[in-house]
Amino acid sequence: MDWDDLRIFLAVARADSLSGAGRRLGIDASTVGRRVARLEQGLGAKLFLKTPQGYALAPEGERLLPHAEAMELASAGAEEALTGPGDLIGQLRIGAPDGCANYLLPQVCARMAESHPGLEIQIVALPRVFNLSRREADMAVAVSQPQAGRLVVQRLTDYRLHLAGHEDYLRAHPPIRGLADLRGHRMIGYIADMIFDRELDYLAETGADWAQLTSNSVSVQMQAIRAGAGLGIVHDFAIPFCPGVRRILTDRLSLTRSFWLIRHQDDRRSQRMNRLADVLAQGIRAEVARLQAQLSP
Repeated sequence: MDWDDLRIFLAVARADSLSGAGRRLGIDASTVGRRVARLEQGLGAKLFLKTPQGYALAPEGERLLPHAEAMELASAGAEEALTGPGDLIGQLRIGAPDGCANYLLPQVCARMAESHPGLEIQIVALPRVFNLSRREADMAVAVSQPQAGRLVVQRLTDYRLHLAGHEDYLRAHPPIRGLADLRGHRMIGYIADMIFDRELDYLAETGADWAQLTSNSVSVQMQAIRAGAGLGIVHDFAIPFCPGVRRILTDRLSLTRSFWLIRHQDDRRSQRMNRLADVLAQGIRAEVARLQAQLSP
């Protein structure tokens, strides 16, 4: 069985489409389709079912999937064994919630790229949980520890969040001396039915019943606060990027959350992936500490 054909099979299984697989592999969709058809003909089995949503694995494809993944891991291991540890090269796709992706990963990945010129880093910012079994990312940063799946989970660091507003808004509205005073202010937060992780449900901590301006993106929320639209709970590490935004009621309301690094269990056997995980973890810890240290007590 040709490993190159199985590589294409894996790309289609993970992308759910010929075009998506083609983009990942750098070839056109028609070539992907021909290679899949050739593999199916050679095996005498239908590997995919075409659905309105794209290409879904047929039962035969489901049975082939773990064997193809094992060959992928063996191929990567063979390459590592021949080339030795050396420099970190190749592609690394990191999935992260948009707060981490916008305010932490650009600096962390810039330093990684500087230290490892042969590394191609992709940052995928999505307000949802990543599916590593479908290889949507090589590793992902999450805001809570997953409880199921064939995953390696590593605690990265704690980070702090506080209530904040722009100084222009705070000057133009009644003073805020306690949580009860928030009732007369506009609140900014997450769209309630789009909160993908319970750790992001901050609004109840303020005692507010609802938020007047909401978004599924923490970065959009921060820009709304910066524009003077109201008050919201924000990451301390994001405040240095937003001149004029300052924390309030820090002695009354302070939240602590954690970042977790999540990888596919099979990647533990890859020296390269272990090294990349270590570099990324160290970088995120250092960047959170650096940014939070810039805030006055």
